[in-house]
Amino acid sequence: MSIANLSALVQQFFTDRLRSQLGASPHTIASYRDTFRLLLVFASERLAREPSQLRVVDLDVSLIGAFLEYLERERACTPKTRNTRLTAVRAFFHFVAYQEPECSLQCQQVLAIPNKRHERPTVEFLSEQETAALVAAPNQATWIGRRDHALLLVAVQTGLRNTELRFLRRRDVDLGVGAHLRCYGKGRKTRCTPLRRDISAVLKAWLVEQDPKAAEDPIFPSMHGGFMSADALQRLVTRHVAAASATCSSLTGRTITPHTLRHTAAMDLLLRGVDLTVIALWLGHESIETTQIYLHADMRLKERALAHADPSGARPARFRPSDGLLAFLKSL
Repeated sequence: MSIANLSALVQQFFTDRLRSQLGASPHTIASYRDTFRLLLVFASERLAREPSQLRVVDLDVSLIGAFLEYLERERACTPKTRNTRLTAVRAFFHFVAYQEPECSLQCQQVLAIPNKRHERPTVEFLSEQETAALVAAPNQATWIGRRDHALLLVAVQTGLRNTELRFLRRRDVDLGVGAHLRCYGKGRKTRCTPLRRDISAVLKAWLVEQDPKAAEDPIFPSMHGGFMSADALQRLVTRHVAAASATCSSLTGRTITPHTLRHTAAMDLLLRGVDLTVIALWLGHESIETTQIYLHADMRLKERALAHADPSGARPARFRPSDGLLAFLKSL
C-alpha cells in the first residue's frame, strides 16, 4: 500500500483495526469517526484538496497541532474534548507506524504531542430542593410530560450515564420484588441498579402506556418512537431546568446537563453515609479513585469533619481504662 493512500489507511483502520482486531465498542468507533470527519474537513480546507486526495504525509505534526488549536479556538471545545480527539489521532498513527514503516518519524512526532493539562472544575450537583423542583417541572397531563417526569426521576436516583439512560429498553426493567434496572454501561459492563418504591411506581405507570410486547423498544422513546439522541436529552433537561427556575431561584442561570443528574445521585448516596466503594459500584466506575471527586464537592461533608475536631487544636488523649476488668479486656 502506498503511503500516499490515506483514504485506504483510514478505512482499514476502522474496519480491520478497530472492529476486527480490537473489537472496539460502537461508542468508541463513533467517537473516532467524528474526530476524523472534523480532521479531514479541516485538512481539506487548509490544503485546498478533497479529503480523498489527502496523503498521509499531509497530516504532519504542524497540521495536527493546528487542528487541535482550531478545536479549542473556533469550535470552543474544552481541553478535555481536545484530548479526546487527540487520543483518536494517536490511535490512528500507532496503526500507520506498523502499516507504513517509512512513516515512522512522522508518526513519532504526532504521537509525541502531549495532552493538554486543565483545571478540574468542582462537581456540579443539585440540592434536594432543586431536584424536587426539577422533577416536578414536566406537565404530567401530557404524554411528553409523563415521559420526562419518569426519565428525570430515574436519572437522579440511578445516576445512569447519558448513553445508558437513553438506550434503556423495556427488557431492562424488572418491577417485581427487588425492582431494578439493568444497563449495558461503559467498558461493556452490565450492572443492575435498584429502584426506590416511589420511582418504581412512577415507572410502572409510565410503562403501562407503552406496548407491553415490545421488549426491545426504548423506555423513554423520542417523539418518533426511536431512541432519544444525546442532544434531545440535553434539550429536555435544559427546558425543565428553565421551568423549575420559576419555583427554585437557585437554578436560574445555571448550566445543568444530564451528567449533573448523575453527580446528584452520587452526592445523595454519599451524604446518606453510603461507602465510596458501594457508590463506585453503583455508578459503574472502573476505579474508586474516580469516585473520590465527590468527597470534595460538598461543604457539608467537611463541616461534619470539622465538628469532630478539637477547637483547641490539642491532640486527643489516648483512652486509659481506670477499672481493672476493663484493663484486662484491653490487654487481650
